[in-house]
Amino acid sequence: MRADAVRHPFFALWRCLTIASVTHEINEEITDKELRVISDEGEQLGIMSAEEALKIAEEKDLDLVKISPMAKPPVCKIMDYGKFRFEQAKREKEAKKNQHVMEVKEIRMSPGIGENDLGTKLKSALKFLADGDRVKVSIRFRGREMAHTNIGEQILRDFASRCSEVANLDKEPKLEGRNMSMFLSPKSAAAVKKAQKEAAKKQAQEASAEE
Repeated sequence: MRADAVRHPFFALWRCLTIASVTHEINEEITDKELRVISDEGEQLGIMSAEEALKIAEEKDLDLVKISPMAKPPVCKIMDYGKFRFEQAKREKEAKKNQHVMEVKEIRMSPGIGENDLGTKLKSALKFLADGDRVKVSIRFRGREMAHTNIGEQILRDFASRCSEVANLDKEPKLEGRNMSMFLSPKSAAAVKKAQKEAAKKQAQEASAEE
């Protein structure tokens, strides 16, 4: 047992509780007959017993951490485990902070929307989708427009078709009261790349046929 664990009786208990929440075995928990050991500076120290490796770690006032338990023999590294866990938690926190939270953006149109306005709405939708957001596209029917909801549905389906290279139609156009709406979600980067490749191939075939 390490000297600092003797000086502080709760130290060993604290370490055991911490170990239970992670996948690493450290210090006295490592009981393998042979280990391949790496120093805190990344130097290969060779194959030795767990007792020998732990002794080296203790001399440096550091921890012996099993980093590759499935290797033959298992690989251990000498390090400051507390610092390692702190830096790992910090990286995970930073990665979580940088994760994009998908939002639902709404595009509103009318059944009589002109081509220029439609192009502007389409541009906004494509930007939202490129940012990784879901898009709700809706049409509001006023007065007698309710008699021509088929026009609104056609506009929505055409809109979805023009976004099809980068978006999936999650929810078909549906009339609720005076609003008809549909939902688009962004495709994965791999799916977008595949769609672009297929579109380019189709364009090349059409050009070849015209010649």
